[in-house]
Amino acid sequence: MTNQTASPPPASVRSGGRAARRTARASALPDHLRPIRPGMEGGTLKPLTQEGMEKIHRAALDALEHIGLADAPPSGIGHLTQAGCILGEDGRIRFPRALVEDMLAKANRSVTLFSRDGKHDLELSGNRVHYGTAGAAVHLVDVQGRHYRDSTVQDLHDASRICDKLDNIHFVQRPMVCRDIADNMEMDLNSIYATTSGTTKHIGTSFSEPGFVAPAMEMLHLLAGGEDKWRARPFVSNSNCFVVPPMKFATESCQVMEECIKHGMPVLLLSAGMAGATAPSTIAGAITQAVAECLAGLVYVNAVKPGAPAIFGTWPFGLDLRTGAMTGGSGEQALLTAGCAQMHKFYDLPGGAAAGIADSKLPDMQAGWEQMCSNVMAGLSGLNMVYEAAGMHASLLGFCHESLILGDDLIGQALRCVRGIEVTDETLALDQMAEVCLNGPGHYLGTSQTLGRMQADYVYPALGDRTSPKEWVELGKPDLLHKATARKEQILSERSAARFDPVLDAEIRARFNIHLGT
Repeated sequence: MTNQTASPPPASVRSGGRAARRTARASALPDHLRPIRPGMEGGTLKPLTQEGMEKIHRAALDALEHIGLADAPPSGIGHLTQAGCILGEDGRIRFPRALVEDMLAKANRSVTLFSRDGKHDLELSGNRVHYGTAGAAVHLVDVQGRHYRDSTVQDLHDASRICDKLDNIHFVQRPMVCRDIADNMEMDLNSIYATTSGTTKHIGTSFSEPGFVAPAMEMLHLLAGGEDKWRARPFVSNSNCFVVPPMKFATESCQVMEECIKHGMPVLLLSAGMAGATAPSTIAGAITQAVAECLAGLVYVNAVKPGAPAIFGTWPFGLDLRTGAMTGGSGEQALLTAGCAQMHKFYDLPGGAAAGIADSKLPDMQAGWEQMCSNVMAGLSGLNMVYEAAGMHASLLGFCHESLILGDDLIGQALRCVRGIEVTDETLALDQMAEVCLNGPGHYLGTSQTLGRMQADYVYPALGDRTSPKEWVELGKPDLLHKATARKEQILSERSAARFDPVLDAEIRARFNIHLGT
């Protein structure tokens, strides 16, 4: 026997293959053939056993029946007691097990979060996964100056404009607070204006007081083209912290929730206990309390209006028990979120939770491992709405535009993990092996099968660097943050595609004190 080394293909063949691959990548695929897209099915990761989920369910029902929740507003007491809840002498509302199970049967099993343009609607059901922003940070991260400053309405608008251009950011829940607007009602109204004029994707926002909902609806009816059109396709939802853990209703937020339900706005029922502080320190205990609180919210919503669109928002957070600091980027946080996603599926309810948070102050290596760990686990667990998935730093205190852009690449890789491995006769590729090994050049570069699947199977980072060290030097040693800043500046140099018709914009500005410049 003699050893034979296959000679490399001629230079023309190699360059031709590379040129063909570049041409293929430059041609956009139709949406249904893209390797990743909104709403792909997760659910392969299951850190909780079936027995574990059943124990959490029973414990949550016990908590609701025997402990109950305090501080419901008078209107909430009326709705809940009429539905069958019991008001104790201690002022706590208790929930009979049978009532909770009856309300679970009535709850909406699928919620569609509409977009303003109709092109980015999100169907929340089963294990369909969507990534987006959230967080209400009070600072903007300046990566050039390496410092934090108060976030503004312009920063919020710019974040929305950037999100509008990022394929892997599927919705925009308000990631920053407009700290340059002192009046709370004007802040709430300007938050809606800044986000909706920046993107046509679905928007999530909050209200400081129940009286602010009606004027906001006036603005949203104008944007929708009338109340009937708004009610048919509500493109803004209410992120509602209806509880103050442990096991107390947030009185004013509950009144906001009632107003939003009345106006046809979907509600995110958000329970955000801190494990070890406002929730039990164990992962199972923190999940149990969040589930109990959100089940109480689900009963509340369906007592107000059966079948009203609601998202089961279990958002327990972890703490560093040495210091009391929040640990949004920890492995424990990733497990909390993945476990919550499993409980959403246990109840067959549309759900959301937090992932992608960095405790790191800047988009650095620490931020990368923190953001990827929980984003991948959230997606693999089949979480419908992955909130705070990009741009969040300093344990939700800071938001960074450059990190948002880098997060689009990161989520792209997470979504490829969610998609998983397809095993078919075609993907097993036995015929290709035979052709290449027995009759071909001994490699798969440039084959029709490789070229045909390179876009359908592979996700290519927009900013991530895969060049060789030599190419990297020849390109001027590009820095990832500099590339993200350049991309940000390019997006913000263009007019917003979501901007309002000038006549409509003038009407809105005549009715409301809009702080954002024209």
